[in-house]
Amino acid sequence: MNSDTLLQELGIQDVNAGCYAAGWVSCGGERLESRAPATGERIASIQQATEAEYEQTLRTSLEAYHRWRMVPAPQRGEIVRQIGNELRRYKEPLGRLVSLEMGKILTEGLGEVQEMIDIADFAVGLSRQLYGLSMHSERPRHRMYEQWHPLGPVGVITAFNFPVAVWAWNAMLAAVCGDTLIWKPSLKTPLTAIATQNIVDKVMDSHGFKGVFNLVIGTDAEIGSRLINDRRVPLISATGSCRMGRIVGDAVSRRLARSLLELGGNNAVTVLNDADLDMALRAIVFGAVGTAGQRCTTTRRLNLQREIAGPLTEKLLRAYGSVRIGDPLEPSTLMGPLIDEDAVRGFEHALDQARAEGGEVLVGGKRIDRPGHFVEPTIVKAHRGMKVWREETFAPILYVFEVDSLEEAIALNNEVDQGLSSSIFTQNMLSAETFLSHEGSDCGIANVNIGTSGAEIGGAFGGEKDTGGGREAGSDAWKAYMRRQTNTLNWGRALPLAQGVSFDLGDS
Repeated sequence: MNSDTLLQELGIQDVNAGCYAAGWVSCGGERLESRAPATGERIASIQQATEAEYEQTLRTSLEAYHRWRMVPAPQRGEIVRQIGNELRRYKEPLGRLVSLEMGKILTEGLGEVQEMIDIADFAVGLSRQLYGLSMHSERPRHRMYEQWHPLGPVGVITAFNFPVAVWAWNAMLAAVCGDTLIWKPSLKTPLTAIATQNIVDKVMDSHGFKGVFNLVIGTDAEIGSRLINDRRVPLISATGSCRMGRIVGDAVSRRLARSLLELGGNNAVTVLNDADLDMALRAIVFGAVGTAGQRCTTTRRLNLQREIAGPLTEKLLRAYGSVRIGDPLEPSTLMGPLIDEDAVRGFEHALDQARAEGGEVLVGGKRIDRPGHFVEPTIVKAHRGMKVWREETFAPILYVFEVDSLEEAIALNNEVDQGLSSSIFTQNMLSAETFLSHEGSDCGIANVNIGTSGAEIGGAFGGEKDTGGGREAGSDAWKAYMRRQTNTLNWGRALPLAQGVSFDLGDS
């Protein structure tokens, strides 16, 4: 299937505007070209939105919210179920478009759409489980409980590396909670957002709710700034760099609204002497090389206990030599390109710094001479005195350290500003439990005998420290999209006060 056929199947042509507000809106912003990172060739172009189109989108979202919140949650869940089914119908072409526009290999592109389907299924069940608690009152003939109400229009800002799945994490949950959506996707992957909007619109239009999911594609200065500073938007969910998160968090906190931040990760795998090295090898290679190192959960650091450091490093060097790099749409490819030239320059700059600080490049380390933005997956022998490994480089660079003990590995795991994902490989229960305890990993995700990437949607996803503290997807992450209300009902004829307070007005 060529790109023109693919775009036609997904309803994308050059005339597509970059704004959807209960229907496609003609935009007045600059043209934006989407280019395939594997070739640098133009795929299609769109017209970006301006502040006028943003305002139309926001008004549409508000109007739809007042209708959507009155739909019973299980009925909202039924509509989301139908969205999941529509995504099943379009899984193959949408997955191919993700690979074409973002550059991740096809199996990962298809997996990302599957993640959208999975979170839709999760949200359907959730629509009947938006539970509040019932509490005992200290006052006689009083009943006290809590309930959860829809929050309002939710702003969702997504990054290029997961151009549709992270939107779905937010959108499917927010929708069953009774919220409406304003989506600002990455300018590096606008076509996947337009295709997703077209798919969702088929379902929403059939139910008369076209304004629930809305899209606005534009610059940070013109659209992003308006969105994060808009007092009509009670929640901003933003995925991106720590730098971006500080900007978003500061703006949202100044207006005393909520932010849900999913930011950078500088994730480490620890391998102890008693580990299954073959199992560890597979997890490390996928974690470090998958998506060309452009996942927030990418394995960027490797802490090897000294006895197995040599043998496992040799296995890694051989494995890296067999990684097939090329067209992400070819089934045999294991690693595609970086997203753009800025990413390639970041890769090269980090390696220049690593060499200058005494790091030794064991394998890789070069740009590949071919069209597109391809680099070699790279392993660097590092030491704690270096600074470069403390920063997240969105590229396939793995820094390898040798440690003498579990305690040293945990300290090294925690010795970065980010706190997203972590894992340990060991057959020792005491080591595993120590790693998972309060004296172990300080990350939001801590795994045993699996890698740092590839989280399931059933658990809450997110991290601590500079990763932002947000939680998306499973568990009770739904609570971020709702407001809690505590209710007390007096079903007696007296008015006792709490804490034994007496307030007698006499015979008046």
